[in-house]
Amino acid sequence: MNRRSFIFSTAAVTTAALSGCGGGGNSSSLNSTDDGGQAVSNPPTDSPNEALRTPTGSFQHGVASGDPMHDRVIVWTRITPDDPTSETIPVDLIFSKTPEFDNPFVIQTSANAERDFCVKVDVTQLTSNTWYYFAFNCGDATSPIGRTRTFPAEGERTRRARFATVSCSNLPYGHFSVYTALAKVPERDLDFVLHLGDYLYEYEPGNYDDPASVPNRVHEPANEIISLSDYRTRHGQYKRDTDLQAVHQQYPMICIWDDHEFTNDAFKDGAENHTPATEGDWETRKARAMRAYFEWMPVREFTNSEGRIWRQFQYGDLIDLWMLDTRIEGRDAQASLPFGPERTDESRELISEAQMQWLTSGLANSQARWKMIGQQVMFGQLNIAELPQPDAIAELVPYGTTQQGVNMDQWDGYTASRNKILDAIEQNEVSNVVIFTGDIHTSWANEIYRNPATLLGDLFDSQSALAVEFVCPAVSSPGFPDGLAEAVAPLLSVTNPHVKYSELKKRGFILMDVDRFGTQAEYHYVTSISDESRKGELESTRKLVKVFATETGRPYRLEQDFLSATRPRTTQTAFLAPPATEAQRRALGEALKMSYSMELYA
Repeated sequence: MNRRSFIFSTAAVTTAALSGCGGGGNSSSLNSTDDGGQAVSNPPTDSPNEALRTPTGSFQHGVASGDPMHDRVIVWTRITPDDPTSETIPVDLIFSKTPEFDNPFVIQTSANAERDFCVKVDVTQLTSNTWYYFAFNCGDATSPIGRTRTFPAEGERTRRARFATVSCSNLPYGHFSVYTALAKVPERDLDFVLHLGDYLYEYEPGNYDDPASVPNRVHEPANEIISLSDYRTRHGQYKRDTDLQAVHQQYPMICIWDDHEFTNDAFKDGAENHTPATEGDWETRKARAMRAYFEWMPVREFTNSEGRIWRQFQYGDLIDLWMLDTRIEGRDAQASLPFGPERTDESRELISEAQMQWLTSGLANSQARWKMIGQQVMFGQLNIAELPQPDAIAELVPYGTTQQGVNMDQWDGYTASRNKILDAIEQNEVSNVVIFTGDIHTSWANEIYRNPATLLGDLFDSQSALAVEFVCPAVSSPGFPDGLAEAVAPLLSVTNPHVKYSELKKRGFILMDVDRFGTQAEYHYVTSISDESRKGELESTRKLVKVFATETGRPYRLEQDFLSATRPRTTQTAFLAPPATEAQRRALGEALKMSYSMELYA
């Protein structure tokens, strides 16, 4: 009896069945083949002469999934070879609609040295709006079981969605307590997680870390990452973090990069933290960072557009989601001064003309209830120059966050690009636009107008905002220092009346609950990122902010009064999509080991 025959006759993996699903499918624009090896459209038939697979690696980096569509999803893992000289390691992917792996199907693939032994499969021909469970097997080693889902089909009537937004996870600055909190499936009940960038940081130990608070979290390798090996090593270190593994295990993630996946304040032709004389050619470094990112992240790659990460997702008829690349693909260098003609120059771009046309035409033609944009840097205007003692404030603001006057790294430094998007929204009467942002390690809820200035703007002349923006706090990177945060936050709305909420130092996430009547943001904050015993613990207080759909008859504006926290869908988490557990992995692993043993002695 060979291994596959035995697997599907065991109690742990019941009901002998091999589906026609696989990694085969195709798309006119997206790469739907297995990026870790050759995809198999249909599981192969059993062969009595099939060579035995010996244990050839282990799973030290967990599993992940991402970029869900109505009929497919990316799944990922990484093999750590037993033999470091290996070139190709056979791997099986096992997929099922239940955590007990009833009616599973198997996809044969491989981990290759050329892609740092990362395995990435675009699993196709799946049922829409359905939760799935998956695991990888390599010899007698079994990965953790992952849990993922497909989206409702385009145009399918969809009542509700729940997801979280996160950004800025700096490993040596603190424990990933936020990820631990998100991984509590019954409490969160998420359909996916939106990661808005700075998934990792490029700095060397001793730079932008907090060893006094978390002494055992030191970046690897012990230098700023520049080479391909450096970037791979840093990705591998982050993926070994058990809290990050936990959130990847339970939900598909939709990711976009920001600057620190490359280096600080990057743009298409260079970066603030890149010195060609000592760190080499920028295009070479950028290509290395991109390659490692696509190897190590569960994102779908485009076949005919190398390095492209801007892409669209559709969640039934409820949400159209555009993920932008505001960092690498089209951005001109940041303006040198916060005032003057440079930042308003019509020729300067934050995103390329191709990406702009894709976004604006998509907004104009969308039939979804909500038009949502995931991107990196704050879209809304920000002015702190009129606050008391702006020079003193600027000296205390952490590097990489809000700067005095206008932050030239944000859309404020590229006003012509922002105006093109506002033109498209206004001229095409696009309703219900919501923007999600990361980058600045602080929490904001903004109404978006052309000119939100207190006296001369259109804030009080317009019945509705053109869009709203929710900026999420950091997972671990620092915000404003104690004392300054409490002093500045109440004053922000004085010079920025479109800013309806700000919190400037706490770490956390935003839980988004979306239905046909409104989009509610719930800002949650963790109690500690330094105390390992309190990982996943949330503060009892949270901030609720909501925008009602324009079709409800209300002005399109943010509201904070008379709101109640949303509730998870207990039926879904209890019966339709329970969390993946270690006990399930052990059961599956024992079944696979037993089948391997029977093969060995047959």
